[in-house]
Order: sequence, then C-alpha cells, then structure tokens
Amino acid sequence: MNNNLKKLFPYALVGIMSGATTFGAIHFVGSSNSNSDFNYFQPKNSTAKFAGLNTSAVGDDFVKAAQISIPAVVSIKRYSNAAPMQRMQDQDLLDWFFRNQMGGDRNGQPNIQNQKPKNAPDGMGSGVIISPDGYIVTNNHVVQGASKLEIVLSNKKTYIAKLIGTDANSDIALLKIEEKGLPYLNFGNSDAVEVGQWVLAVGNPLGLNSTVTAGIISAKARNINLLGRNTAAKNPIESFLQTDAAINPGNSGGALVDTNGNLVGINSAISSNTGYYEGYGFAVPSNLVRKIVEDIKKFGLVQRGYLGISLLDLSQDDQLEQYNQENKTNFKSGKGVLVREVSEKSGAKDAGIKTGDIITAIDNTPITSQAILMGIIGEKRPGDKVMVTYLRNGMENKATVTLKDQNGSTSFRSKADMTINEKIGADFEPIDQKVKVYYGIENGVVAKNVVADGELAKINVSENNIIFEINGKPVNSQKDIEKILTGYKGTVSVKYLDDNGRITSRGFTMP
Repeated sequence: MNNNLKKLFPYALVGIMSGATTFGAIHFVGSSNSNSDFNYFQPKNSTAKFAGLNTSAVGDDFVKAAQISIPAVVSIKRYSNAAPMQRMQDQDLLDWFFRNQMGGDRNGQPNIQNQKPKNAPDGMGSGVIISPDGYIVTNNHVVQGASKLEIVLSNKKTYIAKLIGTDANSDIALLKIEEKGLPYLNFGNSDAVEVGQWVLAVGNPLGLNSTVTAGIISAKARNINLLGRNTAAKNPIESFLQTDAAINPGNSGGALVDTNGNLVGINSAISSNTGYYEGYGFAVPSNLVRKIVEDIKKFGLVQRGYLGISLLDLSQDDQLEQYNQENKTNFKSGKGVLVREVSEKSGAKDAGIKTGDIITAIDNTPITSQAILMGIIGEKRPGDKVMVTYLRNGMENKATVTLKDQNGSTSFRSKADMTINEKIGADFEPIDQKVKVYYGIENGVVAKNVVADGELAKINVSENNIIFEINGKPVNSQKDIEKILTGYKGTVSVKYLDDNGRITSRGFTMP
C-alpha cells in the first residue's frame, strides 16, 4: 500500500478508543474494572428528563435552563510564560474559537504585530462547574500551555485553578478550585439527545460574560477533522454534537444544555470562514466528557478501550474508490465501516472478526459512519464488552468483543504503568549523521508528538527539537532515554537545541 493511501486511511486501531493518555495529578486508587466507582459527579436529582419540543412552553423552559446554567459557567483566564514569536501559519478553527484577546493562538504564541502586555492573560475561554467542591471541565485547548489559570465565577469571585489532567484526543481538561457549595450542572445523557431538540449555549463569547444563546441540535456524530491538527492528539475522537445556537470565540469550554439545564455537551469549535458565528458549532458529547473526567479524577489518566481494528468509512466515496483501486476490490458505498485490518491480541481478533467484514451496529446502535463508532467506543474502558453486528459475504453475524488497551490487557492502568514516553510527553526518533554534523553535535534524537503540558513541553521542548543529552548522558535512540529514566526519581536534566538552534539546558522532576 502506498504512502498516499496510508495518509488517506489512518488506522482506527489507535483512534477507536476511549481517549488519550492524560497527565493528571490524581493518585491511582484501584485496579478494579467495576463501574461502581465512576459515579463521582452525581446529579442533584434523578427526576430530570430531556424536554420535548413543546413550543408553548419554550419561553419558560429557556428561562429555567438559563437560571440553572449561568451560575455554573465560569470564565477562564490563561496565563503563560511562552516567549513572543512570529506566527508560522494561519489560525485554525480551534484558534478562532478560543478567545485570544491578545491576538495569539491557542498555544500562547501572540502575533508579533500584537503582543500581550506584561502580566496580562494571553487567552480566555469558558468552563463548567460539575461538582459542588470545585471540579471544572473545559477544553484542552483553553488551558494548553498555561502557567496559571484564573477562574472567574458569574458572581465575579476569582480563584486560581489546579490543572488535574488533560486529554488532547477529546479536547477535554479537568480543573479544580478550592471551594465548597458551588452551583454546578448535572450531566445529561447525550446519547438520548435528538436532532431538532432545543439547546442553549452558555459561555463568555467576545468578552461578554454569562451569555446565553438558543438553537437546536442540527446533527449528531460529526467528524470535522479538527482535533488531529493538534500534534498531541495521537488518536483524536471526533463525534461532535452540531448546533445552530450562536457561539463565538470565548464560548470554548462552555456549556451546551438542554431545556432542563442538564449538560449535554462542551462547546469546542465552530465552522466558519471568518472565525465568527456563521451557523454551525460543535460540542463534545456529555457522555464522553463524563467518562474522560471521571478517569482523570480516579486514575490521573484516561483508560483506553480498543476494538483493535483499522477501518474504512463506507460513507466516504473518494476514500472507498481509491481503496478499491489499490486493493482490486469492489466494496460499495453505503452504511457501515469496513474492517481493513485486525490487530493481534485484540478483542476483535479474539471474537473472530476478520479483514473484509463490514460493521453495521454496536450494541444495536446502527453504525452509519466512523464518527458514530468512535463515539460509542470512546465511552468505554478496557474490559467493557460490546456486541458487534457485522456482515461477512452478505450474511449478518454478531460477536461479543471485550475491549482491550493498547497492550492487549483488559486491566486498568495507573500512572506507574505509563511508558517513559507517556510520562515525559514525547516520542523520539534517531537523527542521521548529516544532521549531527550540521549542528555540530555527536549525539541526538528528535522529539516527536510533543504533548502539550507534558514535562518536556513545560521546559519549552517543542516538536522537532533535538535532545542530545539527559542527566549528563548522551542519547541516540528512544531506548537510550528509556534506559536512563526507567525507575529514576528526582530531577531530570535535559540538553537540547531550541527552535533557533541554540543549546539549552532545562530540568523537570520525574513524574
């Protein structure tokens, strides 16, 4: 298979899972796969239901939902120590949607023409209080690169937040402020949300605090190929709720609620040619949000469940046509996803799923696109079982698949189980002799997939920087780094070439 085809059809082996590895601050408290311990964010009451489209009561419903949600939606001011630098590319949708009052991008890099004043925030967004003791959910891109996060409640009280953990794959982050008795929102069931249902978007767009706009759910399970632009999102999960409620830069991380004031999504992006509202916004579904933040709180990292397949979305005609040409097959465009490859030691392999099978349903939910499948699996953990319905040679079959993690295990992972790459937040590739000669160094590896807010990112190591020494020892491969840091505790010293080719020495405490 040629390189172009590989680019067109990225493997879902890694993408179809419950989220990215997260670097949180919560101690691992157990290894049982029981879901009974994942109910920290309890509802205030259990009687709320999704509102029907009763237009005679819409006005009152909007008032009720606004009164419930406004006190629980906060403003987030992001401060960073990033040095001003000229922008290298146009802003993408996340940049536009993230309120950046100083003109910079979501990584805290201001435009050289419009640099931020000293001690001023370099970005602002929204967040949602989800428990009375101060847990707040927002977008990863709102807090990415922050050295300090200031929370402003609707009553203007301010707090400094602790970053508990982030997940670039779903663009979700969990924060904590020290307070009790706070207003908060219940998690609604985003799977039960229907197209055409009324919703409200609550946030702080364009510096206008506590703004409420109304619209409907205009689509579900949207994949807009956005999160993959972030190099930290190795396996992005995009199964957005689409809404026509007006949202603008600054709504990012804010609440999408139903008419009972239940949280059904976290607003994350807009589709726009100008960067401002043109009719379409996208929110991370609340069921996925809840799963991610409960994992972060309990384990400090997201528990990832895999089917263990790579796939082709049969609704994508151009990709299907090229696949058929390259593989001399004759698959037809339609509903479902084609299994292109099955990984060894995977749940799919154990269940007898084979290359060429077409998955049409999971747990009796029809699979009409890859985004729907990703959304369903994204809410699961290793050890969870799903019923997969698939076609083989035109005949329908069913199989129970036990999801596994990337290493083929059904057990939960703790921070102690993380690889060295996960702990310090990057992958590493060797460099050739020509590069070493050019920079006048004898050793080195290039940093790849640098995780925002990972240990290396915190000391300003960025994508494609060359690291040539760790703890005073030369490194030429990923194995060299693993040998030096495996079992190591204490301060890690790193020597690397920065973006300008200068030798830089920095350090961090091994997590």
